[in-house]
Amino acid sequence: MTPPERRLSVLDRLLPVWIAAAMIVGLVAGRMVPGLGAGLDTVKVDGISLPIALGLLVMMYPVLAKVRYDRLDTVTRDRRLLIPSLVLNWVAGPALMFALAWIFLPDLPAYRTGLIIVGLARCIAMVIIWNDLACGDREAAAVLVALNSVFQVVAFALLGWFYLSVLPGWLGLSQTTLDVSAWGIARSVVIFLGIPLVAGYLTRRLGEKARGREWYETRFLPKIGPAALWGLLFTIVILFALQGDAISSKPWDVARIALPLLVYFAVMWAGSFAVGRLVGLGYERTATLAFTAAGNNFELAIAVAIATFGVTSGQALAGVVGPLIEVPVLVGLVYVSLALRRRITPLVVAASPEATHVSAT
Repeated sequence: MTPPERRLSVLDRLLPVWIAAAMIVGLVAGRMVPGLGAGLDTVKVDGISLPIALGLLVMMYPVLAKVRYDRLDTVTRDRRLLIPSLVLNWVAGPALMFALAWIFLPDLPAYRTGLIIVGLARCIAMVIIWNDLACGDREAAAVLVALNSVFQVVAFALLGWFYLSVLPGWLGLSQTTLDVSAWGIARSVVIFLGIPLVAGYLTRRLGEKARGREWYETRFLPKIGPAALWGLLFTIVILFALQGDAISSKPWDVARIALPLLVYFAVMWAGSFAVGRLVGLGYERTATLAFTAAGNNFELAIAVAIATFGVTSGQALAGVVGPLIEVPVLVGLVYVSLALRRRITPLVVAASPEATHVSAT
């Protein structure tokens, strides 16, 4: 019999339904309520709407509170995980998005540039949720996200210059420039990763010190766990509400932007999963490798696009469409990952058939 703390809650079992409902609610609200989008976007945190920023922080905190920080050294010593992750994130990902942007949007330079910016912004936030839903390695996810953050500060502007100016020049294509500072990127990392990471670390450290690990993991974590998914649903509602008018008024443009994104997420996830299995990683770290490589930092991409090209620009719209496509696609890939998990580790899954949720594990 499955232990009580391993049972799926109603929120977990019907997650695709809730996500679809959140998208619909956001779209309808953004389209039907006059001034809602402008009101939600009035106050910003590092270029991101304050409600979205709060949703992201609430979403990430419970998952980071679950990380066993005393086990991080087992991840940092695993070169089979770290080296492929760096190559997939900082070589394969940007190159693939560059190619797809030019293949699918050769006649739409603004949207093309926006997609390339999305490809340069490696995920440091929502990927933690996808990884946990897929029963990936939490400690590995924390390390890879932190590693991506460091590289993001150092490499984002350089890669932007290369993929938007240098490489197109070599290939005889049109060029553009990207004005972004390392400090601006570092500020985004501190806000959207640093705050929930420090909060999660201190919660675990102080909680275990006061009551012990067993109480912390069996009593405390199940209570705060559901906040991660509530934060995710809230963020989705706000995202779609902010862009409801743009999405409904430019459906063909959204479809043109969505197609290369669909190909990108599918290829990056499947390729990364295959690489993980090829180098001999177990299911948990293979899933973590796949999701951290497939996800993108839409907070940074949107902020950079708005700061450089303007809030109404095509580049900004492409940045916004990114997470709108990423959310349903990666939710679907969570279920693909769990199906593969049953094939890779059948005995483990047989012993714990319901261990596929975020809120109580």
